[in-house]
Amino acid sequence: MIELLKRYLRPYRRELTLVIGLLFVQSIANLYLPELNADIINNGVVRGDLDYIWRTGVVMIGVTLIFGGASVAGAYWGARVAMGFGRDLRSAVFRKVQTFSQVEVDHFGTPSLITRNTNDAQQIQQFIVMALAMMISAPILAIGGTIMALRQDVPLSGMLLVIIPLMGVVIGSILTRAIPQFQAMQRKIDRINLVVREALSGVRVVRAFVRTRQEERRFDEANRDLTATALGVNRLFSLMMPALTVIMNLSTVAVLWFGAIRVDSGAMPIGNFTAFLQYIIQILFGVMMGTVMFIMVPRAAVSAGRIQQVLQAEPSVGDPEAPLAPPRGQGVIEFRDVEFRYPGAEEPVLRSISFTARPGETTAIVGSTGSGKSTLVNLLTRFYDVTGGAVLLDGVDVRQLRRDDLWSRIGVVAQRALLFSGTVASNLRFGRESASDEEVWRALDIAQADFVRDMPAGLEAPISQGGTNVSGGQRQRLAIARALVKRPDVYIFDDSFSALDVKTDAKLRAALRREVVDATVLVVAQRVATIVQADRIIVLDAGRIVGSGTHAELMKTCGTYREIVESQLAGTEVAA
Repeated sequence: MIELLKRYLRPYRRELTLVIGLLFVQSIANLYLPELNADIINNGVVRGDLDYIWRTGVVMIGVTLIFGGASVAGAYWGARVAMGFGRDLRSAVFRKVQTFSQVEVDHFGTPSLITRNTNDAQQIQQFIVMALAMMISAPILAIGGTIMALRQDVPLSGMLLVIIPLMGVVIGSILTRAIPQFQAMQRKIDRINLVVREALSGVRVVRAFVRTRQEERRFDEANRDLTATALGVNRLFSLMMPALTVIMNLSTVAVLWFGAIRVDSGAMPIGNFTAFLQYIIQILFGVMMGTVMFIMVPRAAVSAGRIQQVLQAEPSVGDPEAPLAPPRGQGVIEFRDVEFRYPGAEEPVLRSISFTARPGETTAIVGSTGSGKSTLVNLLTRFYDVTGGAVLLDGVDVRQLRRDDLWSRIGVVAQRALLFSGTVASNLRFGRESASDEEVWRALDIAQADFVRDMPAGLEAPISQGGTNVSGGQRQRLAIARALVKRPDVYIFDDSFSALDVKTDAKLRAALRREVVDATVLVVAQRVATIVQADRIIVLDAGRIVGSGTHAELMKTCGTYREIVESQLAGTEVAA
């Protein structure tokens, strides 16, 4: 946690210095007030000197105003520092996650990454707020109070040798049990996020299979587990404050008892005794403030560790140290003896994959479920890196290019069409911000997205998060239009026509053939009708290429392809 604080509090050095200075002034003023009160009693009340009481009283008012002003200003600037730290930390985690490949995302898990960037960051932010309010004041009050108490009466101050160690034993015994439970709490918050995320994203499946009650039970189990752990931690800390309060009250009684004896014997002036009692309360209050911080430290430390894991994770797919200049070609894609296996897998998903896709051609990839079609195109976009062989763009290994340079030349329409909250125009210009309205409408016409013209607001029609206010087919057509607006050298359609009816599919493919005549087109499809007119069809089976050629050639030479065609209504769809 210290490393994290050093790194992200460094930009706020001036503000921190100001806050520490204000807290120091606040603590000194707080320590000075009992001394002034003792002087009023000893030199004013006892002697009946009214002028001295007034003069010292005015000084006390001045010190109190300084104390109040420093407190307000310190709280304001402390909050600004903490909020700025939280903003920077969340931004750093977000930027780091953006560099992750799919391997790192799968390793941490989406729910855990969300928790780390929200709940964990908030825990550290709250810790800083409390630290700047208490952690600095507490030691000043405790140490300064001890020094001032010794000035009032050394023998009576010996009671601190019993009181403070006793409080330390109580605090230490509770913290040793609490830290492991804080670690468990954060893991169980991850679990809650996972269950909620799955239930919400899969709500249609849950209802379709009448699994609502089972999902409720699953959430209830995770919720009860988190509740039990949180209650266990709170029970521990519910013992701490009463125990410390008992120690504090007994200490006050002991000070009153032994102090009264010393005052009665004349060994200690009454004003000094009053001041000593206030200093004892300040010392114990400082210790209790430190205790509150100790309550927050374990959880903040756990959260900091979890965030550090994200920030220190090295992406398995990254930019090369000396990237090559972007190739000046037209988008020739070559898979050269490619092999790929997922991390921890015993067998490769793809093996001995070799083919070339050229501009002006449509290369289709077809195969049964699990044959490795989507994995293959993910290697081109470097969502994963090959574990053998090479993928080349215009003769350059994609691993030798900056990913931004690579991605700028590729337009991807994913299997699951994802839209962002905003408008139709903002979603389509996601590919190219400078696109004119005319270019956007042109892309919509090619994608057969005529429904946009029927929307009252047209291009400014709102799109909700995830595109939930349009149908699945409409989402896919908008996603295709978004790729067309980008005008890349390479188009990848990863099963992007599955939600379209056969007629719309045919019209869209015909429009695409006219529009992207100079680009390289890769089409991954389940439906043979989508790729029957492709210039070349790659047939995958169990991660290997078992056929390559046109539809007519494969029908004669590839049994696997022929089985796929015959399984789809005996070729009825193909005729379309």
